[in-house]
Amino acid sequence: MIIYGASGHGKVIAEILEKNGFTNIIFVDDKPVGDSFLDYPLHHTSKLPELDDQDLVIAVGNNRTRSKLAQSIDKKFTVAVHPSAQISHRCTPGAGTVIMAGVVVNADSTIGEHVILNTNCSIDHDCVLEDFVHISPNVALAGNVHVGEGTQVGIGSSVIQGVRIGKYATIGAGAAIIEDVPDYAVVVGVPGKVIRYNVPSV
Repeated sequence: MIIYGASGHGKVIAEILEKNGFTNIIFVDDKPVGDSFLDYPLHHTSKLPELDDQDLVIAVGNNRTRSKLAQSIDKKFTVAVHPSAQISHRCTPGAGTVIMAGVVVNADSTIGEHVILNTNCSIDHDCVLEDFVHISPNVALAGNVHVGEGTQVGIGSSVIQGVRIGKYATIGAGAAIIEDVPDYAVVVGVPGKVIRYNVPSV
């Protein structure tokens, strides 16, 4: 198994894989320091084409960067789910998605590709999380929440039922989202208010 990104995020993913019985783990990074990471081999990303028949997970927290990498890497992406996560059998996470310890995903939610569900977040019934979303630790999404592609929902924030959050938006830490959020909006506070907009992707 290949982990792309020798970082703190990569450490967490490695331990998830270990808990799922993986022992043959290889890290790659575009700026490797040394030749090992967490006691596993560490290679420059230029070695990727030589690592045949190995599934891969991207350990990069930045949603836009993760999106670009996913489109450029010719590998099969794996799903990494911590054994303590409680995932409804009516939910199948997309390729490349990582689900950390303590996460709960309830019935009929849709989790896209290369999503990060971080520690102890809660995704209630019928939510839709599009590709490259990052739900930070201790976030609570009520039922029927829709989160657009590439959006980050900040640590400890909460979203009431039925809200739609646009693509590549940023929800600040601890925010309370009680109304729809436009694409690219940066929202902070209780209740959440738009303070500016992210630059659209080009």
